Amino acid sequence: MIGAIVGDIVGSRFEHADHKSKAFDLFTSDCRPTDDSIMTLAIGKAIMEVEKNKDPALQENPFDVIDYTQLESLAVKFMQKIGRNHPDCGFGGHFINWIFSDDPKPYKSYGNGAVMRVSAAGHAGRNEMDALEIATRVTRVSHDHKEGLKAAEAVTLAIYMARKGLSKSTIFSRINADYYALDFSLDDIRESYQFDVSCQGSVPQAIRAFIEATSFEDAIRLAVSTGGDSDTIAAITGSIAEAYYGVPDSIKEKALSYLDDDLLNIYEEWQEFLTSRSVKKNAY
Repeated sequence: MIGAIVGDIVGSRFEHADHKSKAFDLFTSDCRPTDDSIMTLAIGKAIMEVEKNKDPALQENPFDVIDYTQLESLAVKFMQKIGRNHPDCGFGGHFINWIFSDDPKPYKSYGNGAVMRVSAAGHAGRNEMDALEIATRVTRVSHDHKEGLKAAEAVTLAIYMARKGLSKSTIFSRINADYYALDFSLDDIRESYQFDVSCQGSVPQAIRAFIEATSFEDAIRLAVSTGGDSDTIAAITGSIAEAYYGVPDSIKEKALSYLDDDLLNIYEEWQEFLTSRSVKKNAY
């Protein structure tokens, strides 16, 4: 989750600016958390609430999954609740209508808002199928187009595989075979790449930035250097890079300083949730 937040905040000041270089200050006074960070935290909150409702006796079972139907309901609840507290964070026109709707329905979107929020699924999934199902359920409540669902799955799978310690070559092969052609380099496309908010026009570029990176920070810089929808591309790249590299403490602490108290409380709750699950898994 923190990887997505870092990428979003770092990339926020470059959206529409088409910055085509890795040379820039990571954080400035112009940076801010956008809808990418806020919806990422909302999905994390929904997952934690579903887990709280489970039978405690089942919590230690690594093969036990959550109530996916309840997850969908809580994803809507918390995306609306938290989103309404941050109406000026950069929501797209269709999605802000969804946030404030009394009866929110999916609207066949394949925008990259489908995928920037799913990083928690890659960390919460007890196994690959569980992680992908979580991603599908929290995505389809708004972005139910096949390209939106495909993107959410692809990024969640990359996060899950990175979290499990699989190599970049293995992650590349799986995503390249099952989801997106990744046989290009950022250097090949950087000058011609333009702003694109579709999943199919931004997610492969974000994943490629992770593949080419040599560190977490390098991944964020590469993502921003593609230009275009910089905050979302960097959020997606950062979510995968976090699972693979971890996030340096100095970068993490600086990014968290941009969150208000309510958002920071959700992040801290998420960290406690992951720690608790890790302890229970080891005990099991």
